Amino acid sequence: MLAVVAAVTVSATLAGVVAITLAMVIEGRPKNIVLTVVAIGGLVGLGVALVNARTVVRASRSLVTAVENVPPSGRFTPPPNPLPAELRTIGAALEQAYERLRLGRERERALESARRELVAWVSHDLRTPLAGMRAMVEALEDGVADDPETVKRYHVQIRVEVDRLTGMVEDLFELSRIHAGSLRLSLARTGLGDLVADTLAAVEPLARAEGVRLSGEADPHVPVYADAGQLGRAVRNLVVNAIRHTPAAGTVLVRAAADGTAARLSVLDGCGGIPEEDLPRVFDVAFRGEAARTPGPDGGAGLGLAIARGIVEAHDGEIGVANEGPGCRFTITLPLRRA
Repeated sequence: MLAVVAAVTVSATLAGVVAITLAMVIEGRPKNIVLTVVAIGGLVGLGVALVNARTVVRASRSLVTAVENVPPSGRFTPPPNPLPAELRTIGAALEQAYERLRLGRERERALESARRELVAWVSHDLRTPLAGMRAMVEALEDGVADDPETVKRYHVQIRVEVDRLTGMVEDLFELSRIHAGSLRLSLARTGLGDLVADTLAAVEPLARAEGVRLSGEADPHVPVYADAGQLGRAVRNLVVNAIRHTPAAGTVLVRAAADGTAARLSVLDGCGGIPEEDLPRVFDVAFRGEAARTPGPDGGAGLGLAIARGIVEAHDGEIGVANEGPGCRFTITLPLRRA
C-alpha cells in the first residue's frame, strides 16, 4: 500500500512537471536538466517508499508470528526486533489483551476448582448428619432404642442435626444469591457503634457457653451507608468465627472507628494465628484450613467468611485478615458517610 501510494503520487507529480515543461516549450539543455532532476526525484521517492513498505511488511509479519506462537500459558511476547511506532502500539495493546485473557482464564479455572471443592465438601457435610439421622430413625423404628431416655436423646439429636442442615442450606442459598449478583440491599444511614452493640448482644450466649470474653470499642459517631441487616450478618459471622476459634478464657475484641474517609471495623481473636500459606484462602468458599471435613460442634460448612466477604463487597467495601498478637485480625473497611 505504501508503494502504491508513493508510485501514484510520484507519477502524478512527474506527469505534471513534464507537461508543464513541455508546455513552456523549454528546449535544449534546460529541458534536459529539468526532466533529469524530476526523474531522479521520482526514483528516490519510489525507493524510499519501497524501503519503508518492506520494513513495515517485515515488522507486521514478525508481529503476526509472535501472535501465532503464543504458548498455552497465554502470555504474549512482543517481537524482539524493533517495530515502527504504529505497530509497536498495536503490539502493546495485544500484550495487554492477552494478559487480560490469561488472567480471566486463571480466574475461571480458580472458580471452577472452587465449585468442584464446594460440591465435594458440601455433599460430604450433608451426608454425615443425614447418615446419623437415618441410623437413629431406623433404631427408633425397629424398637432397638425403646427406653424413654434413649428415645428422648435421639429426638434431641435429630432436632440438632435438622437445625444444622437448615443452617447449611440457608448459607448455601445466601451464597448463591451473592454469587449471582441478586443480593438486594436496603441502604440507609447506619451507625457502626449500634451495629457492634447489637452483634455483641446477639452472640453473648455463645461466648458464655464457650468461656470466651467479649469486648467492644466503638466510636458512636461512625456513620456508614449500609444495609444494617446484611452488614450485621457479616459482622456476626466474623465474631462467631472468632469465638469458636478462641480458647476458653480468651478474649475477642471488636473495634469500630473512623479512619480518614473510611470506617474500619476489626475483630481480633485469640486463635493462635493462621499459617501464612492459608491467609489468601481464608475467605474461599468452604475453606476450613484443614483437609479433613469432620464436622465440628457448630456444624458449619465453612461458608460464613465467604458470605461475609460477599456482603462487604456488595457494600463497595473491603475485607481482609492478618495475624496479630495472640491470634488474627479481620478488618472490614467501608466508605464513611458524611453529613
